[in-house]
Amino acid sequence: MEDSDHQPTHSGALIGSNDDLLTEILLRLPVTSILRFKSVSKHWRLLLRHRHFTHSLDFYPDPRGIRIVQSCNGLLLCCTYRGSIDARKYYVFNPTTKQFAFVPCLPGGYEVRKTIRFMGLAFHRTDCVHYKLVCIRSLESDDDDDVELFQIQIYSSDTREWRICPVTFRTDCPVFDMGVYWNGAIHWAPSYRNHLYFKIDAEQLQTLPSPVEMTIFQTLTMYFGESRGHLHLTVLVDSDETGLHLNVYEMLGDHSGWFVKYQLQLHEIWGAFPEMTHSSYDFDVVDVVRGVKEEDTFIVLRIHGKLTRYNVHGKSFKQMCYFTDQASRKYAIAHRYTESLSSF
Repeated sequence: MEDSDHQPTHSGALIGSNDDLLTEILLRLPVTSILRFKSVSKHWRLLLRHRHFTHSLDFYPDPRGIRIVQSCNGLLLCCTYRGSIDARKYYVFNPTTKQFAFVPCLPGGYEVRKTIRFMGLAFHRTDCVHYKLVCIRSLESDDDDDVELFQIQIYSSDTREWRICPVTFRTDCPVFDMGVYWNGAIHWAPSYRNHLYFKIDAEQLQTLPSPVEMTIFQTLTMYFGESRGHLHLTVLVDSDETGLHLNVYEMLGDHSGWFVKYQLQLHEIWGAFPEMTHSSYDFDVVDVVRGVKEEDTFIVLRIHGKLTRYNVHGKSFKQMCYFTDQASRKYAIAHRYTESLSSF
């Protein structure tokens, strides 16, 4: 009896110490189990990072191809790649579980779909467990002025229906770029003419304050996004006192204002990349990633076709990858991947 009682433990130890056998077993498990097993031990976590457990996205619901519109806490909003905006189809995709859902078209046919100006995704595993889509469309107006009238519609994965919000608004700057979900609202990158954000549950349109520097210095918005519950705005500032530098602002939790969280002087980039001349600003801010520990926070930059991470505390640069195709060397758009077990 004693030997039979200990036999399973001994067999388990043999399997656990044989990476080839363990890999064969783990490859037969669903993605959700793989994610949980990453916390078993450091050895298992390293093993599960092997290319055997990483797969390219085989998500092709439309033969015309798709493009990623937005990443939001583990879910991706995608749409058909080709065709005019009125002909696009939208999908919500979970790259972790490989599930996707088709988003029904706005009711009203072509005449309504051709007026779409923005489509954004809202999802959070605790604050917004049923994902929602926020759509902004322009309305016909009898007024003679050039200020457009807009309507907001919301789609919920809970009801699987579109609903018209009682909110209409006017703006002379109908540019809804860089839509970001944070703190229960969809935000758009603030500019000197557009400072809006939309609180989804309250169905209220609010005004977002601008950093002081955007009103008194020459500035250029380089990045707008969220990381680990923090909303960031990165601006290139040109001032007589400090010269050219990047300010990474963080928004206060109550939307009352911005403060400078990080700063990067451009001479630091010039020093690390001598191929950049002082008259050439060929770089982009691709992402601002907050670490689990503050000292692990970094900024992702595209500099002359290279993706480089800049550690904001160590003030060090590390190359991540190099683009070989000409388009990626000039333009870099990143959509963050976050593991999520959310099921549709």
